[in-house]
Amino acid sequence: VQNLLQQMQSKFQTMSESIITKNILFVYFLNFIGTSLDEMGDRINELEQSINDLKEEMGMEGSPSPLAPPKQKSDGANQEDDSA
Repeated sequence: VQNLLQQMQSKFQTMSESIITKNILFVYFLNFIGTSLDEMGDRINELEQSINDLKEEMGMEGSPSPLAPPKQKSDGANQEDDSA
């Protein structure tokens, strides 16, 4: 009986250590991802500012963003499909 209790305690200890290790790794992973996303956001903001600065230099202050393509009318596309 004593031997069985020792084996159970050993297995429990091993499982506990494994869970703790996985939790620690998960926290580090989340921290890394959060930092990476923050850095990417900062780079995107810097890029947008650079684009706006270039637009101002070129006199294109009122032009739409290159990320937002102009909307096309869906009626024209439907008419082309009907004529084919």
